[in-house]
Amino acid sequence: MNVTLDGYIAAPGDDLGWSGGDGPDSSPSGELFQFWSDRVATTGLALYGRKLWETMSSDWPTADQRPGATQAEIEFAGRWRDMPKVVFSSTISTVDWNSRLATGDAVAEITRLKTEDAGPMDIGGATLAGAAMRAGLIDEYVLVTAPVLVGGGTPFFTALDSWVKLNLVETRTFPGGVLLTRYETRR
Repeated sequence: MNVTLDGYIAAPGDDLGWSGGDGPDSSPSGELFQFWSDRVATTGLALYGRKLWETMSSDWPTADQRPGATQAEIEFAGRWRDMPKVVFSSTISTVDWNSRLATGDAVAEITRLKTEDAGPMDIGGATLAGAAMRAGLIDEYVLVTAPVLVGGGTPFFTALDSWVKLNLVETRTFPGGVLLTRYETRR
């Protein structure tokens, strides 16, 4: 998940302008964009909350057809379309782009999905990730922290019933002072 240094995934008003990075037109650096693209390529199943699904599906399904699309954008768009996805929502009725809709209990569905061998799963969206965190269903946290403080908005981390202890397994820096940290949950 992309997050601000003070722990928000969106500034007030769902503003994502802080996440632009140092690339052209406020896009992430090429190196960071390639990291996310490579991650999508290795994801067996992506789990999306409604808001993040709407953001991603409004752009990436046809991004490779835009005039001036870069090779990296073309590659990411194809990878994103091909990646199997489950969208958790009780307010939308259809999804597309290699996706299926889950309208029931998210924790029960994620628990069930973890018993299937679908390969690595990624969870995107603060509400969905928060439910999975509280239920102890997250094995690994991958945070890409932008060097910005926004002072409020949508927090990434949710209130927990008990502590979650983690082991740091990777750090990596990207242009513009962006820092990747990857943690495994101690079991």
